[in-house]
Amino acid sequence: MKKFAMFCAALLIASAGLGEELSEAEITARDEAFSKSMTKCVLVGSFTVDGKESEGAPKAERYEIESVTKASENLWIFTTRVKYGKLDTKLPITVPIEWAGDTPLVSLTNANLPGLGDGFSARVMFYENRYAGTWQHGAIGGHMFGRIERATVDKFQNAQ
Repeated sequence: MKKFAMFCAALLIASAGLGEELSEAEITARDEAFSKSMTKCVLVGSFTVDGKESEGAPKAERYEIESVTKASENLWIFTTRVKYGKLDTKLPITVPIEWAGDTPLVSLTNANLPGLGDGFSARVMFYENRYAGTWQHGAIGGHMFGRIERATVDKFQNAQ
């Protein structure tokens, strides 16, 4: 019980500054920094499938992101190369981004993604050079995590 109380106290302390209002200049700077950090990058990591953890190591995943731009207050356009099943194409995907302090979080619920179908949900956070979160497609879901790497021009040309 003592450990739980310490955990709760740590959460309260950590979240104390999350409700502060940012000025327009601070929001613009934050948004520009996020857009710049996600332009010409590659998410390189792993994903799991719930219920299949005993089948070995997590599976490799790779998302090539050409650009990320703000479309409106909380909607962002990720222009990305999508490889899913037999599909291999570049798509602009509009997703909601919520902010937890200085940390952006994709908050997608039962979305329809062009060429991929519907029922996609995800909660993915980005911090420094890492990403982590959960994903769901219909009844199947799991975890995802990895590194955010700066892409070279060669990586994008060789992948297309």
